[in-house]
Parts: sequence; structure tokens; C-alpha cells
Amino acid sequence: QVQLVESGGGLVQPGGSLKLSCAASGSIFSINTMAWYRQAPGKERELVARITNGWLTDYGDSVKGRFTISRDNSARTVYLQMNSLKPEDTAVYYCNVQQYGDEFWGQGTQVTVSS
Repeated sequence: QVQLVESGGGLVQPGGSLKLSCAASGSIFSINTMAWYRQAPGKERELVARITNGWLTDYGDSVKGRFTISRDNSARTVYLQMNSLKPEDTAVYYCNVQQYGDEFWGQGTQVTVSS
């Protein structure tokens, strides 16, 4: 089993920045894909960004050029740097790990972009 704990969410004004962190523990391996998803009220969960153990990255169209995903394998942590935040980025952000056919989710952290 893998446990994921997100942190770094909060309230920020439009145009501001936040950095989310997700620390993994348990049976986490070096070969995996780590990702961030988000879900806004009344909407389906969507991919924000993902990164493979080989540092290949993929972003949702709505965040390209504004968000950056990174990982620290030694710290078993994945990060999401969010810049130029917009009100439509408001959502619960979830950390996700996929490895060897298994998938794990964090409990989520709220990000609210509002003036």
C-alpha cells in the first residue's frame, strides 16, 4: 500500500502562486508515474499534470505554461508549482501514483482562487 499526503493548498488571489506538495510513504517504488488531478464542484475530476520516473511530463491544456510538475525521488515527493492562478483553477487537488498496475490517491487539498 501507498499513502499520499498533500499539502500547500489555500486561498490565493487571482494572478498569485501556490506550490502543492505530496509526500508518499509505504510501498512506493522508483518506477512509477506521479500526477495531480483536480475536481471542481459539479465537474468531473481532470488531469492537471503528470510526471514519469524518467521525468517525462504531460499537462492539461488549461494549465500549460502556468503550472509545473516536478518530483524528488529521494524524498518520495511530487510537487505542483502553480503560477498565474485564475478563479477557474479553484478545485480540490488530488495527488495520484500509478505503479505496477496499482493506483493510489491522496485525500485532496483545497485550492481557492478569489479576490
